[in-house]
Amino acid sequence: MTGIDTPMQRIATTDDLTAQALAQYDAIIDVRSPSEFAEDHLPGAINLPVLNDAERAQVGTHYTQVSAFEARRMGAAITARNISLHIATALADKEKGFRPLVYCWRGGMRSQSMATILAAVGWKTTLIDGGYRTWRRQVSRALDGDGSLPIILVDGQTGTAKTRLLHVLAERDEQVIDLEGIAHHRGSIFGNFTDRPQPSQKAFETAVWAVLRDIDPGRPVYVEAESRQVGQRRVPPRLWSAMQAAPRLEIRAPVAERARYLTTAYPDLARDSGKLLSAIDGLRRFHAGTEICTWRTMAETGEFTALAEALVMAHYDPAYDRARKRDGEPENRTVLETDSLDDAALERLADRIMTGPRAHSTAPELSGDRSAR
Repeated sequence: MTGIDTPMQRIATTDDLTAQALAQYDAIIDVRSPSEFAEDHLPGAINLPVLNDAERAQVGTHYTQVSAFEARRMGAAITARNISLHIATALADKEKGFRPLVYCWRGGMRSQSMATILAAVGWKTTLIDGGYRTWRRQVSRALDGDGSLPIILVDGQTGTAKTRLLHVLAERDEQVIDLEGIAHHRGSIFGNFTDRPQPSQKAFETAVWAVLRDIDPGRPVYVEAESRQVGQRRVPPRLWSAMQAAPRLEIRAPVAERARYLTTAYPDLARDSGKLLSAIDGLRRFHAGTEICTWRTMAETGEFTALAEALVMAHYDPAYDRARKRDGEPENRTVLETDSLDDAALERLADRIMTGPRAHSTAPELSGDRSAR
């Protein structure tokens, strides 16, 4: 760790951004503009911008159209005013021993301005050497590189409650990566959340890394079998490679039960007829107009379970079967069959998973299917 000397106090700098290192700070303060913060930020960071988006654009325009000196003078005045406001509001309750970690885009003037004033208050302040770019490089290196991961895929056709089963396993302190939850998308044309837009690709990768870096490599990590993209977000290379090589637990359930489950798993579609009809229209390139018309009628008349069953049989199951035929049947697979997908049945499935051979080893052990009832 190096540092910057000020008349008030030494400001430390660091590039150690491990979970253990970050945990020692009382607050991680991102001083970039709100739009920069929204695109991605360190886990747990709060946004106290020294320049908001409009102010940053104003200073940048002044820099190119007037002069660098005038832009710096304008920026200094705005920055000082904003930092003063943050100290009087967001930081007003911080005690003498407060230890903040501060960063901007590349460890330049914005973070140094905030750190200098926080240090002048008497708080033991640390700057991230290289700013957010240091964090981003570390995330990219970790997710683009090699390295085995003890992944076990939870597989099955649409409506087999794979995501809910992951949540049951997580509630039992099993290691889980919920890619659909992280991506804010359920992985199909019906899968976006109206009230939760997808994060940026960078923010998606940060959230994935925040989970991966804390896993115990000696225990399995359960991940739903997804395609390479979850909505518009791409699964990072290291995790994708591990998913492709991972053993699978395939959940099988009757079509009628899967349709019933889907109506509970997608309640937003029942509430938002416009969204549901738009999603059905998105299937026009795959199905005849008469079929689309029938599905639209079901949606408009509230026949949601019948609609779910029709979509499963006519669209999702054939697509799943085509993908299996194209990619080949996975060799390392355990089949778990269930007649129900209610909460009690999912608890029983979790029991079978946790007490089975894969609960203790992720090494390949099957030459073909194994069915369990």
